[in-house]
Amino acid sequence: MSLEELKERVKNDLSYLNFRTAEDWLQPLKHSEGHVYDVVIVGGGQSGLAAAFALLRERISNILILDENPEGYEGPWETYARMVTLRTPKHLTSIDLGVPSLTFRSWWEAQVGPEGWEKVDKIPRSDWMAYLRWYRQILQLPVINEVKLTLIRPLEDNIHRLHIDGPGAPADQILARKVILATGIQGGGEWHVPLMISENLPKNLYAHPSETIDFNRLIGTKIAILGGGASAFDNANFALSIGVSEAHVFIRRKEIPRINPIRQMEMSGMIERYHSLNDAEKYAVMAHFFKNNQPPTNDTFNRAASWPGFKLHLGAPWLDVKETAEGAKVKTPHGTFTFDFLLISTGLLTDPALRPELKLIEPHILRWRDVYLAPDELVNPVLDAHPYLSPGYSFMSREEAGKKHVHGIYAYNYSALISNGITASALSGMRFGIPRMVSAIADELFQDNREHILKNYFKYQEKEFIGDWATTQHTKQDSAVSVAKE
Repeated sequence: MSLEELKERVKNDLSYLNFRTAEDWLQPLKHSEGHVYDVVIVGGGQSGLAAAFALLRERISNILILDENPEGYEGPWETYARMVTLRTPKHLTSIDLGVPSLTFRSWWEAQVGPEGWEKVDKIPRSDWMAYLRWYRQILQLPVINEVKLTLIRPLEDNIHRLHIDGPGAPADQILARKVILATGIQGGGEWHVPLMISENLPKNLYAHPSETIDFNRLIGTKIAILGGGASAFDNANFALSIGVSEAHVFIRRKEIPRINPIRQMEMSGMIERYHSLNDAEKYAVMAHFFKNNQPPTNDTFNRAASWPGFKLHLGAPWLDVKETAEGAKVKTPHGTFTFDFLLISTGLLTDPALRPELKLIEPHILRWRDVYLAPDELVNPVLDAHPYLSPGYSFMSREEAGKKHVHGIYAYNYSALISNGITASALSGMRFGIPRMVSAIADELFQDNREHILKNYFKYQEKEFIGDWATTQHTKQDSAVSVAKE
């Protein structure tokens, strides 16, 4: 099968599902300030694209996707992600939402055949991005690139005005009934750099791996990477592969994390049924999840460790960092080292207060610390700062007055981790999370418009049965008389 043949197969499969052939059930909303979208999705990566597909299947087509990156570079895959392959097992499905011809496997086999699929261990990162481009194109999803959301401003009548900036920004403002923040790993807060580093070093001596980094200028240099998660080893391997002479990975723990809780979740029902846990159970599950972190895959570690310039320092937290004439001096319990550059792979912090686009609604957003008091052995301010979301991923208000401000805003990003598990933060969870969120959005749109919908229902007088019983009876009697005469 070729990609062209797969295109026809997708088209045929979707036609069987009545995809984009039936009319929307929502009536367009007229507003004095311009067109109102039923849903605007912020983020055109895998989550945003899948959400759009799911909305279209719900007969909600008055939608728009916004993304700050150029077309084809949405998400991390061709920007700051530096792993060789995805970490998710290849057989787990995600954004296809149950349509076999839309799976990565179908796309892959259309090019290399079933034998080629059997040879794949994990999905190559660049091929995943190519698949996402194909997915967007094949489904004809409405995306505006190179626009950045700067502010969500709640208006009356459950409408939000989206302030956006960038070369792709349309002349007219964007109004939306519902907003999905499909903004990925950093979309619920910000990448974390310890103050010890940001306050003591000039920016030319360090970077977070999520930033754009000119690795060519680091060729032949000696760098340090702070962090023991999978990303630290991804970046070590990448740096050494382009010519960095030495890459030292520093981990505060005495051994590399070995357990990946996600693998257990994928087998146990924990991902798809997480929402049925009570608050105490959810908090305990995620406290355990944070404690274990995500270890590097075996192949990622082996790639990094195979380079002569790879150095690993266990039980080596950074105690102090200073700028010197030679570079950045790092003090650890095992000695002091000097490096030309530092990569700070210390993850992120989640807190709506860190998101400038939420400035007007953030004071009203309910947090976990407002709802649940964890026991002393589990309490974690990082978890407590997460928003307390509904099962459908919507923000909830701390008080009655704030409900109108947060109404209709959905966080399908890493900030959903404590409330809804990994359904918005891992590929293996998306096939469960996306339908649940979109169903909640459709329900809320229905409720927002129920008076109009019910009015039309009770007014409905279109006749479906057009037969005439009296005429039918006369015809039968006339036929009976005719037969009798004969």
